[in-house]
Amino acid sequence: MREKIKVGLIGMGAVGERILRQFRQNEEFEIAALCDRNAERLDKFKAELPDATMHTNYLDVLQDETIKLIYLGVPPKFHHTIAMDIIKSGKHLLCEKPLANSIEEAKEMCEAAVNAGIIHAMNFPMAYSPAFKLFKDKLHNGELGKIKKVELHLQFKQWPREWQQNDWISSREQGGFIREVAPHFIHMIHDTFGELDNVHSFVEFPEDERLCETSFSTFLTLPGGIPVVVFNGIAGIGQQEHLSFKVFGDKGTLDMQNWSILVQTTDEKNGEIIKLDEPEKSLPAELLKAIRGDKAFLVSFKEGHQVQKVLERILLN
Repeated sequence: MREKIKVGLIGMGAVGERILRQFRQNEEFEIAALCDRNAERLDKFKAELPDATMHTNYLDVLQDETIKLIYLGVPPKFHHTIAMDIIKSGKHLLCEKPLANSIEEAKEMCEAAVNAGIIHAMNFPMAYSPAFKLFKDKLHNGELGKIKKVELHLQFKQWPREWQQNDWISSREQGGFIREVAPHFIHMIHDTFGELDNVHSFVEFPEDERLCETSFSTFLTLPGGIPVVVFNGIAGIGQQEHLSFKVFGDKGTLDMQNWSILVQTTDEKNGEIIKLDEPEKSLPAELLKAIRGDKAFLVSFKEGHQVQKVLERILLN
């Protein structure tokens, strides 16, 4: 049997815990270390991971030469500093989105990862989903005809969401739903159509300068003659969370709702939910392929940098 790939996870919030579960489902990975500034948070994992070391300082994780892969799930403000240390250590890196907290940081991280020759990837789970694969297939096979417009609507009953309560996620400095949710869809648009450009944005903030946006409206353009992409977002409204990524064509529309529901409309059928038959790709499995030297599908830091450029232009208001 081949030797297991040892993994260290830095940042054990709600999303970090999800990533931990994904790695544990693959027997070719071994969870070697967890790191979080909150020691009480680490206590939760001690019983189920008795052989893993627990740390409150990420540098202790990097000193373990047996660890080959790091997941970085700390708040965006700290991505650059920690990622650069990870890259210098020569360990492979899976980073949360957004890649960094500025365009300059994202560019430096991307260049450093490429120059170091490490496997580097972003945690954009939608890129591996059967919903997005079918979404792209239907767009590329011409079912919708000529694409006229793309719209993204992000509507939240509250922000932060109930399952994601922490200090930074509601902060103007590094939180908000533009940074936390929009990157997924920016990446999907880039992957499907090409890079967004000509960003014109209005962002509404509360009077408290510490708090993140409450709504935004952005108009962008795409290559290939698609004239307008509209982004709208709002939080603090009297409805349940609803996300819509909708493409309008002259033969029909396709709407990805709430991450995984595909609704297609044509002249003959109105609002048909499309059945998904394919299983979801596993991000840990793709990382394993890449580390083993096999062909793999990963969203690179280059793509993360491209997303960051759009993200920061939206937030510039």
